[in-house]
Amino acid sequence: MDTTLISIISIILLVLGILGTFLPVLPGLVLSLGGLLIYKYGTDSDMSMIYIWAFVILTLASAVLNYVIPAKTNKKYGGTNWGSIGSIIGTIVGLFIPIPLGFLIGMFAGVFIGELLHDSKDMNKALRSTKGAFIGFIYGTGFSLVVGLAMLFVVVLDITTDYI
Repeated sequence: MDTTLISIISIILLVLGILGTFLPVLPGLVLSLGGLLIYKYGTDSDMSMIYIWAFVILTLASAVLNYVIPAKTNKKYGGTNWGSIGSIIGTIVGLFIPIPLGFLIGMFAGVFIGELLHDSKDMNKALRSTKGAFIGFIYGTGFSLVVGLAMLFVVVLDITTDYI
C-alpha cells in the first residue's frame, strides 16, 4: 500500500480518536493509538519505539483514570464511598443505555443515587458530590484530549520532517 495513503489513514484515525475523547460513540485514544501504530508499522517511519511505549502507557493510564478521577473528585467535594461506587456502577450501566451520553448520565445518576442511599436527608451533599464527579470527568477528558493531541503532533511532525 502507498505510504501516503497509510499516512492519511493514520491521520484520520488520530483525529477520530481525538474526537472520541469527548464523544462516547468513538473509542477515543484506542483509535488514536491505532493510527499511531499504523503509521509506525505501515510506513518507513523511523519513529522511536519510546513514543510507541509512552503512548501505550498513557492510553492505558487514561482508561483507568477516566473511571478513577470522577470517583476521587467526588470524595473531594464531600462524597462518600457510596458515591464513588455509584459513579463506577453508573458509568458501566450507562454504557449499555442506548441514549446519547448514557455513560455520563449513568455516572452522575450513580453518584447522586449512591449518596442518597448513604444519607437520604442530605440532597445538597449528594449534589455537591455529583458536581465533584463532573469536575473529575472534565479532568479525565482533558487528560485524554492532551494525549490524543500529542499523538497527532508526533505523527504530523514525523511526516513533515520526512518531506523537508
